[in-house]
Amino acid sequence: MPDSPQTGTAPSLFLTTHWSVVLAAKDKSSPESAAALEVLCRAYWFPLYAFVRRQGHSPSDAQDLTQEFFARLLAKEYLQAADREKGRFRTFLRVALRRFLANEWDRARRLKRGGGHTPLPLDTTAAEQRYQAEGDNALAPDRLYEQRWARTLLEQALARLRADYAAAGNTAEFDQLKGALTAERGGIAYRDLAAALDLTEGAARVAVHRLRKRFREEFRAAVAETVSAPEEVEGELRHLVALLGET
Repeated sequence: MPDSPQTGTAPSLFLTTHWSVVLAAKDKSSPESAAALEVLCRAYWFPLYAFVRRQGHSPSDAQDLTQEFFARLLAKEYLQAADREKGRFRTFLRVALRRFLANEWDRARRLKRGGGHTPLPLDTTAAEQRYQAEGDNALAPDRLYEQRWARTLLEQALARLRADYAAAGNTAEFDQLKGALTAERGGIAYRDLAAALDLTEGAARVAVHRLRKRFREEFRAAVAETVSAPEEVEGELRHLVALLGET
């Protein structure tokens, strides 16, 4: 669980945001934008899939509907209405999906399974297994989507942090330390970590502090990419941290 949001935002976080990709993708002459948009779809498909399932659709229908939604998105059909001034990226995706389900789901549902577009090779079987395993059966679709969105950003931040450690040849250190990210400060076994990493206990404390600080930075960066302006980061962080606290 990330600590409370920190103040201050580096302008560099906003050089390439998700909104920038979406708005660039509206330009059909930009080949790079299509590839970037596909990356975004891969990153956020599970919260959308979970939203569709919670709307009462069967696993097979939810798989087809989510794939068809991505087909429309990648074809830029829905991007023409995209406006970064109207809110956060997660809101844009949810509104677009809700509109798709209201207007198009019956037609998409009639597509022969496997006969429509498959824009991304998503592991839909794994998605359903994850959906069942995570439970939360009492949550409304919108709340479920919000929580899955928060978890997705958390997972992205963790993956980025691990990649940073791996690039420095410190994968083993990361694997030993990562449990400290979710542990209460008083519950971290520094003596055991020190022994596992062949460090002094003081050095282990420094390593944990550095890890938690870098994770906060990565989480903040992941959140910053999904809002349209720097001043929105603090509110979005508070919202997402509150959601993660419910899980």
